[in-house]
Amino acid sequence: MRRSTYTVVLLLMLTTGCGNLSIDRTIVENTGPDELLKLRSGPGLGYGVVLGLPDGTFLNRHNCVTEVGQRWCRVSLNAAPQIIGYVSSDYLSAP
Repeated sequence: MRRSTYTVVLLLMLTTGCGNLSIDRTIVENTGPDELLKLRSGPGLGYGVVLGLPDGTFLNRHNCVTEVGQRWCRVSLNAAPQIIGYVSSDYLSAP
């Protein structure tokens, strides 16, 4: 009985996005030919830059928040999921 209860709870979490398990694949676009999208340590311009991402970089989008009128998404690199930060949603689109 316990195992079936855990299975139901896990399925609910996965389907509702509860527990931050919902992840969407996205791609960096429109930064410009000589520009990089700044991956920041937090959701806002006041946070430090972790690294720069060129157009075409595949990301895993975890969740988004709005700070001072700007939408910021918590993302991880598709090729290196341990690298996590925030980017402006203005530069993200579906692959």
